[in-house]
Amino acid sequence: MSFSKWIGGALGWSFGGPIGAIIGLAIGSVIDSLADNGQPLLGERQSTRGRRTYRTQPRQRPQTQSGDFEVSLLVLASVVIKADGKQDQRELDYVRQQFVNMYGKQRANHAFKLFKGISKQNVSVRPVCLQIKSMMDHPSRLQLIHFLFGIAKADGTVTKDEERQIYTIAGYLGISSKDYQSIKAMFYNSKDNAYKILEIEKDASVDEIKKAYRKMAKKYHPDRVIHLGKEHQEGAEEKFRQVQEAYEQLQKELRF
Repeated sequence: MSFSKWIGGALGWSFGGPIGAIIGLAIGSVIDSLADNGQPLLGERQSTRGRRTYRTQPRQRPQTQSGDFEVSLLVLASVVIKADGKQDQRELDYVRQQFVNMYGKQRANHAFKLFKGISKQNVSVRPVCLQIKSMMDHPSRLQLIHFLFGIAKADGTVTKDEERQIYTIAGYLGISSKDYQSIKAMFYNSKDNAYKILEIEKDASVDEIKKAYRKMAKKYHPDRVIHLGKEHQEGAEEKFRQVQEAYEQLQKELRF
């Protein structure tokens, strides 16, 4: 698969708006080379009459596809990695390895061609996140936040700057405080983490704990992001597993 075919397939609703502008700058040199070779440009399709037609952003939110998630992840990952003023190689390696695990080596290589161009830009977080919020379903946005914390933790510690940046992103994405704290708790070691993951108070009754577990198991079930493709099931399964472990921990502590 060539880079041009990959990027054409990767961009769905994300082609256009602030994300489209960022991507356009990132692949400008690639587009120039394609144009010189007479190949169709990104976002263009040749009609049967040889006339170029352009994608436009749909008015209604479509179901988020793997490519849309992939591009959104690349943009937001570039923001988080630079949050503490430096690009740690361990974080870059983590992003790359996650992409290899999800998409395979060839597609990951294409993604990193794009990522290099994105990381050189000063991304305006608010408009990017608002575009994602308007087009991406809630389970997929939760998955984005989980992945961003994974990037931040790749060097062993989530710094205050990284946490602050992810918190800002979560707010713009329309993620509630409880959902944010639940995902955040999955990346910290604390005796209260089980309660935070299940989104309950420490004085919750056994019935409230059981109810919370059922609610969170449903919210984080891997099937909620099945539309993103099986390549994203591993990340979703990790969230689901941590919900189960939080519940089992409370079962042992409270003996119910």
